Amino acid sequence: MQENIFLSVVVPLFNEEGNVTELHRRIFSACEKLEKPFEIIFIDDGSRDKTLEEARTLKPLTLIEFRRNFGQTAAFDAGFKEARGEVIVTMDGDLQNDPADIPKLLEKMRQDNLDVVSGWRHKRQDSISKKIFSRGANFLRKILLHDRIHDSGCSLKAFRRECFDHLDLYGEMHRFIPALLEIQGFRIGEVKVSHHPRTRGVTKYNWKRGVKGFVDMISIWFWNRYSSRPVHLFGGLGMILSAAGGVLLLWMAVEKLFFGAELSEKIWPLMGAFFVMVGVQFFIFGLLADVVLKIYYKDHGRMNYSIREIRKAEREG
Repeated sequence: MQENIFLSVVVPLFNEEGNVTELHRRIFSACEKLEKPFEIIFIDDGSRDKTLEEARTLKPLTLIEFRRNFGQTAAFDAGFKEARGEVIVTMDGDLQNDPADIPKLLEKMRQDNLDVVSGWRHKRQDSISKKIFSRGANFLRKILLHDRIHDSGCSLKAFRRECFDHLDLYGEMHRFIPALLEIQGFRIGEVKVSHHPRTRGVTKYNWKRGVKGFVDMISIWFWNRYSSRPVHLFGGLGMILSAAGGVLLLWMAVEKLFFGAELSEKIWPLMGAFFVMVGVQFFIFGLLADVVLKIYYKDHGRMNYSIREIRKAEREG
């Protein structure tokens, strides 16, 4: 009879030779103190050093091996799909997150009845350039996504299992999981956690990941605002453009009929016709997007809302 797992710790690894064994030891020590069944899941994201060789010697451990480097988001997604715990905790594999903070996340989740608890590295041990870039990204995230998390880039987080029932991750979206879940109505909180300087290996963050993250942020903004009504965005924009084009054409017609203006050398008639055609295309695109979205929800057996629970009270007597 399979034991029910309370906690799953999911950690992506990429070229973390020298960190893996110590990380496993610290995670095991922190989880053992909880006195509840747990599992540790490492995902090797196509490491090119001896990370995989070290991980294969560790027990207890569930080790997922990617054929090549697919990225941190893909690694997290694979770990979530493999995890069996009631609660899933994530962290980085570079020893900058402290496994000793896991009980703090779980206690915050229990006390405030939260679905997600995000770590907040209030005293970050990173380079100045990385801190500046991170603060800029957080500023944009707050403007576009309006979430209440101070440090979305911190990988140390705790989630209830049901958070991932209908969540697939792509690109660099692992950084925005709390925002994605808050859109669906899950309860989000945060707690201050420790952060240690990197002692082995090099950071995997670069400008390319920053650009991908910004694009994903725009995608999430659109999904938040228009996931259930894309026709409102594209249809509305189409109507505005068509109306602007119609006004231009009407103005040109008045000038031609009543003032005898020569229109052959003016660009305004072409601009009016262009606006009308583009407006019609936007409106049709909005209708098609609306149809595709309905098909998506139907195929996934869900709707654009999330139910926490259904309670039924029977009549007494």
